[in-house]
Amino acid sequence: MSTRTSEEPPRDFDGLKDLLISRRESLPRRLVQVAAFALENPDEVAFGTVASVAAQAKVQPSTLIRFAQTLGYAGFTDLQDVFRAQLKSHWPDYRERLARIGDRVNDRRDGTSGLLDGFAETAIASIDRLRHTVSTAEIDRAATLLAEADTIYLIGLRRVFPVSSYLAYALAKIGCRAVLIDNVAALGPEQLIGATAKDVLVAVSFSPYAPITVELTTRAAERGVPVIAITDSPFSPLSSNATIQLEVVEADFAGFRSLSATLALAMALAVAAGARREARG
Repeated sequence: MSTRTSEEPPRDFDGLKDLLISRRESLPRRLVQVAAFALENPDEVAFGTVASVAAQAKVQPSTLIRFAQTLGYAGFTDLQDVFRAQLKSHWPDYRERLARIGDRVNDRRDGTSGLLDGFAETAIASIDRLRHTVSTAEIDRAATLLAEADTIYLIGLRRVFPVSSYLAYALAKIGCRAVLIDNVAALGPEQLIGATAKDVLVAVSFSPYAPITVELTTRAAERGVPVIAITDSPFSPLSSNATIQLEVVEADFAGFRSLSATLALAMALAVAAGARREARG
């Protein structure tokens, strides 16, 4: 029995993303898992096979086909066309560059310089992607929220701790009161206890999401604290509590992801917030 919808499915990536967000609560758990993987790894969906994508998403190949048909597509290949068009539009050389870098790294004569080139290229790819996925309007909204806050609370643990610690440094330098929640001695809840609706929490977390970040973000939102979430998917556990969500997907090289795009975004937010505070006197 077919599970296709009667409406014509989106033929552009933004339309597909909006559809997935609108149906997030009604999709079965396995299909939500596929949706999250697809939005976080558009290049893998665009160029992979049913078998390879299913393996990476940790589902059965039949689940991918059911996912595509549930959204109204004829099959997985039909869905792939949307991802391929998006990558062709914004990142035409991404796969080719990574393939080329991989060849250089595998050549022992290239050694460390090949690794440096690989990480540099993935940083470029991440920043290129950021420019197309985060709008100026979203950054303006977030910067205004930061500029108007009494105190800015910052949480980002594990791999993304450099982002929250940089924001604490930069915001303090431009005259914004900032509190870094580092959860030392498991004191994260106590560090956040003073936050009110007049403040703002900037929460940074990427898959696999740090449980304490998700927990403290939820607590803050329940107390009416505005939340700026910097994360990698509309299916992130931070999404449901976010006042503003800024999505960053870092490219990886040999399984390692940098923070190039995320730090670029953090710098833009801090400087924009400082400029707004300065304009307000």
